[in-house]
This record gives sequence, structure tokens and C-alpha cells, in this order.
Amino acid sequence: MRKIYLDNSATTYVSNEVLTEMLPVFNTVYGNPNSLHGFGREALALLDAARDKVAAAIGASRGEIYFTSGGTEANNWAIRGLAIANSAKGNHIITSKIEHHSVLEACKALEKIGFKVTYLDVDKYGLVSIPDLLHYINDKTVLVSIMAANNEIGTVQNLQTIAKIAHEKGVVFHTDAVQAIGAVNIDVGAMNLDALSLSAHKIYGPKGIGVLYVKKGIKIEPIIYGGSQEKGKRGGTSNVAGAVGLGKAIEIAVRDLSVNSQKLKAMREYFVKKVSEQIEDISINGHPAQRLPGVVNISFHFIEGESLMLLLDMDGIAVSTGSACSSGSLEPSHVLVAIGTPPEYAQGSIRFSFGKSTTREEVDYVVESLKKNVKKLREMSPLNRKSPK
Repeated sequence: MRKIYLDNSATTYVSNEVLTEMLPVFNTVYGNPNSLHGFGREALALLDAARDKVAAAIGASRGEIYFTSGGTEANNWAIRGLAIANSAKGNHIITSKIEHHSVLEACKALEKIGFKVTYLDVDKYGLVSIPDLLHYINDKTVLVSIMAANNEIGTVQNLQTIAKIAHEKGVVFHTDAVQAIGAVNIDVGAMNLDALSLSAHKIYGPKGIGVLYVKKGIKIEPIIYGGSQEKGKRGGTSNVAGAVGLGKAIEIAVRDLSVNSQKLKAMREYFVKKVSEQIEDISINGHPAQRLPGVVNISFHFIEGESLMLLLDMDGIAVSTGSACSSGSLEPSHVLVAIGTPPEYAQGSIRFSFGKSTTREEVDYVVESLKKNVKKLREMSPLNRKSPK
């Protein structure tokens, strides 16, 4: 059976270019970069080179790049570390209802120790409400955190507008750019960002490594205490091989961004056109234009997304459902709820995320499988107004 991977927003494979850079680090340059001997200095040189590559990719400087264990830690650290470090000013945080759980759960944890959090509404396309931001930001606000691009529906936010509003009130602005890096241009200087999270495994790099960018002069408290690693801000022995992989992955992602974006956008539009022509009773979730090039979220009416996902898997096709989380919750996606998707449609949603290796032949195969399996499920579904009595 052939295997087709359309779940690149969840994770990607490690590219050969990245793997080639990483492999010698495991058993040749294996010193601890905090050691003063030659082995350590050799590892430190690789770590610094990786830091330089990340900084160059996003328009930052080496001293503003902090390695983490991934995007979740970077988001947790940003929310907690920035809020607490700036708490002398106030205890109010603003975020949105469609953030990743690593942001939302960090906010909920801060609420337990006295912070107040405003969760902004979004419109039907998933864009943050600017009027609401202007209404709720106040003298007690210490942090605004809005994601660059949504992981479920692909909508890209108006970051520069949001950053401008935050800064006019003297508020620190953080963005979760885990899904955006490598898909849209990110320049922390030009966009006036104070903090940004990213992760390697979304851009053909290894799992277990990410970055928190923090603009020089912005105050942040550590959340992992220990040694003096990461300029005393994050304890723990540095993951040198991971950092080398991340440095190479983001260098490639930025180098190939234009070509890959055009290819992914063309693939997405080809897929949407074929699905729209051949399967009735669907709706496309997310912004029609302001969106990630390789992501499309479709609600197939009158069926359950998890059932469709499992049938696609039996045909060798990997996708994600937007109707429920991996824990098996029957609750619809918080993102689809926030954009006003009717519950019966949210339950039937699937996220397709294309990768740079995806071919038209694969897309054609997926469309044929969708036609077959959607028809099968609708014939069995009590929700289907067209099913036989």
C-alpha cells in the first residue's frame, strides 16, 4: 500500500541536508559546550554558529537567541517569563482564543497566581479582533501574545498592526511563530517583535529543539533553573546536535521560502479545486487569502472527521482531524468554535498540510480516496439528510 503524508503541520521528516550536518556532532564533536577544554570549545563553536544562523534567518542578533527543548517550552517560557518579569507594572495579559495550547495553558497557570487574562475573539476567518485589542489593552497590561499563523486553519495574523498597538501602550509583544517560520517572511526588527517562539521539527529539522527570541533590553525570568547555560536564562546541558540541526533547517527554510511557498500554494489550490468540484457539501475553514501556503482545513458535512481520518489512514493517507484532540475528546476544536463553525460541521473537519515532497499524483490519489470514503460515511451517517431512510 502506498503511503502519503499530509500532516506536515504536525511534524516533518529531517531533511538529508540537516541530517548530514547533525550526524558528526553525535560522536565526533560531543563535548559539553560549557566545558573549558578543547572538546568543549569545539562544541561551543558549533553552538554559536547555529545561534548565528537562527539570528540571521529572523533578523536578530546572536545574543537574542535562546535555545529551548522546542516550541512548547519556548511558548511557556515567553508567557510566564515575560509576565512575571514585568509584573511590577501590572498583572494583565492579552492573548487570543485560537492560540496553541502551550500558550493557553500557560496563561491559565498564571491566572492561578493572580494574573488576569483577556482571550480575544477572532472573526470568521480567524483574524484577531483589532477593535477588541484596542478596547482591552490598558495600563495594567504587561504582555500581548498573538500567534503569527494558526496551526489548524492556517490564518496569518496582522502582526505589525498588533505589535504597534502593544508598543503604543508600552506593552511587550510575543508571537508564537512555530507554524509561520519557513512559510512566511519573518523579520523581528522590521516587524518590531519583542519575543518569538519557533521549533525545528516543523521545518525539516529534528525534534527536541526550539528557540525563544527575546529582543535585547526586554526583561524575562527563567523557567528552568540550573547552570549558566543560555546566558544564565535556561539551565540544562545544551543540545548541540539539535541546535546544529535547527540552524541548518532554518537556513534552508529561509533560503527556499519563496520557491517552496509558491509550490505549496499551487498544490493547495489544485487540491481545493478538485475537492470542491468532486465532493459536495463541504466548507473551507480559515482566511481565503491571508493564510499559510500549504495548509487547508475542510469541513465535510454530515460525517465525523475522526472516522474519515481513520478510513484515509487505511488507504495509507496521513492527515489530522480538527474535530477533536489526540486525547480522544469529543469536544470540537477550540479554533473552529472560535471562528463560529457550526458544531456539526466542526466535527467533520480535516486538516491537510502539504510538504515540499508532496506531488500532484499524491493529491489525485487523496481526492479519489476522499470521494470514496466520504460517500461511504454519508451513507451510514444519521446526520446525512441525503442518506436512505
